[in-house]
Amino acid sequence: MNIMTKMSQDLKAKPFSLPELPYDADALQPVISAKTMSFHHGKHHKAYVDKLNKLVEGTKFAGMKLDDVVKATFEDEAHKEIFNNAAQAWNHAFFWPCLTPKGGKPEAALAEAITRDFGGFDAFKEEFAENGEKQFGSGWVWLIADGGKLKIEKTPDAVTPMAEGKICLLTIDVWEHAYYIDYQNRRPDFLKAVIDKLLNWDFAAQNFKRNG
Repeated sequence: MNIMTKMSQDLKAKPFSLPELPYDADALQPVISAKTMSFHHGKHHKAYVDKLNKLVEGTKFAGMKLDDVVKATFEDEAHKEIFNNAAQAWNHAFFWPCLTPKGGKPEAALAEAITRDFGGFDAFKEEFAENGEKQFGSGWVWLIADGGKLKIEKTPDAVTPMAEGKICLLTIDVWEHAYYIDYQNRRPDFLKAVIDKLLNWDFAAQNFKRNG
C-alpha cells in the first residue's frame, strides 16, 4: 500500500482518527527528536482529531470525509472552530508523509518543473525556507501546484491551500510545537535541516502526478 492510499484511508475514517506515523518516532533524529514527535503527533495532532470528533457529533459534517469538512467550513465564520480543528487534522496528516529519514532530491518531471518555476533546486530550497521564516506567528509553508505551475505559499494558523482547490505537494509545519523542543526559537535552523535532510520527494512526486 503506497503512502497516498494509506493517507486517503485515514482521512475517510469515521469518526475521524489519528493516523499512524509512516516511520518510527525516532526515525527522523537528529533533525527532529523522538520527544518532539511524541508531543507533536501524540498530543497536538491527537488533540485536533479528538476536538473535531466532539464538534461534529450529530452534525452534517460527521458523515463527511475530512477534506470535505475542511472545504465546507473554509471562511465560514459560523463553523470556524470546526474548520480550525479539521484543517489542522488534515494538515498534520499530510505533513507526516512529507518527511522521510532518507531525504534526497526531486527527480524526473518534478525536478524539471522545479527548475522551470524556481530556477533550480537550490533556488527552490532558499525560497521555501525564506517563506517559512517569514510566516508571522503560527502556520505552514507549502509547495503547491496551481494553474499548471509550481508555487510556494505560506499560510497562517490552520489555513491550507487544499481548501481553495490547490494541489499540495509538500508542507512544513512552522507552529512552534513543531520545533521548539529541539530548536527553541531558531525556526530558520529547523527549516534548513528539514529541507536539506528530510523532505520526501517520492511523496511530492505522487502528488505532482495528480496535477496532470
